[in-house]
Amino acid sequence: MPIRRKAVDAGIFDPEELALLGRVFAQMKTRNQSADSQSRMASRIIANYMAGVVDESELITLSRLPLGR
Repeated sequence: MPIRRKAVDAGIFDPEELALLGRVFAQMKTRNQSADSQSRMASRIIANYMAGVVDESELITLSRLPLGR
């Protein structure tokens, strides 16, 4: 699962955090989504989580938006 690979690359998360990230990813992914698109989405989820967004529904909403630069 791309979210777990990205999460491991980003740093150390405890099992509860990985479960949250995995749930958010599972709710956001689509059937025919490319691996590249899934990877970008996983990066957005992790970036938002690391920025302090810990509410699951808020994490989903914000992770649908492109990352601000």
